[in-house]
Amino acid sequence: MAFCTNCGTQLPDGSRFCSNCGATMGAAPAGGGATMGGAPAPGTQAIPPGMMQKGNILFSKADVIDYEIIGDDMQMVEIVLDPGESVIAEAGAMNYMEAAIKMETVFGDGSGADANKGLGGKLLSAGKRAMIGEGLFMTVFQNIDPANQAKVAFAAPYPGKIIPVDLDTFDQTLICQKSAFLCAAKGVNIDLYLQKKLGAGLFGGEGFIMQRLTGDGVVFLNAGGTIIKKQLAEGEMIKIDTGCLVAMSETVDYDVALQNDIKNGLLGGEGLFLATLRGPGEVWLQSLPFNRMADEIIKATRNKKEETGGIVNNPLNEVTGGLNNALGGLFKF
Repeated sequence: MAFCTNCGTQLPDGSRFCSNCGATMGAAPAGGGATMGGAPAPGTQAIPPGMMQKGNILFSKADVIDYEIIGDDMQMVEIVLDPGESVIAEAGAMNYMEAAIKMETVFGDGSGADANKGLGGKLLSAGKRAMIGEGLFMTVFQNIDPANQAKVAFAAPYPGKIIPVDLDTFDQTLICQKSAFLCAAKGVNIDLYLQKKLGAGLFGGEGFIMQRLTGDGVVFLNAGGTIIKKQLAEGEMIKIDTGCLVAMSETVDYDVALQNDIKNGLLGGEGLFLATLRGPGEVWLQSLPFNRMADEIIKATRNKKEETGGIVNNPLNEVTGGLNNALGGLFKF
């Protein structure tokens, strides 16, 4: 993508003139600011005013927010906003807010990345968010009190932990599982991350599509069960059960490995493949992925319905269920 060096308007690649102000592409911005003797450096593109860039992703500088994580196993995060500060959240995540908080639904993620895009570009960005489990619209909560702080709180949709991560300490980028995003300081960009390795996409438990969070602010992720954070050194590798990954640094290599012993893969209950994470970088793991918890609830509900009248156990169900457990879940009765 290209931007006018004079007014910041996004333009098609190869444009010679700005369609907004008429400036010649490559000329010095009005009022100065040119580099290398009055012209932009070769191969560089102007960044719109008030925006920052990481790779090819644009985002605005995030608000600096204070927060407190409340609770133990079913947590919520209470965010303190100074006058004028804002936080963005997925739809339905808000738990409570004070009177000075103004809630507004916006098309986009509030990072400003779509500000200079046309309708097609905005629809494409919205489609990406839909693919990673987020809605087409985000909710912005802003403190409109000109003198006092105000609080707003958010809660995860299922039991687990809320993980705060300062993106500025992770080279402004974090890769996480779909639907992990809960809320963040306004300015954080939420985008799609495609898993390039076929094996990891098919058997890694996270699928081909993950979330990429870019910016310089604090983000809050929700995950199931207990959370453990590991620091991997260069070349250090750990194997994990598929689905237990919550988030990782962009530098971590994510792949899958076939079980060395086929017997363990078939009868051990862990499947034929394990996810592998190789450093350097940091990773967050969860003890109870939501899909695993949902499977157990569905299984228990189905077994209950199959009981005779709900009073007497069905001997056949008990036998087949016991055999299935004995064989590591290999067969589904």
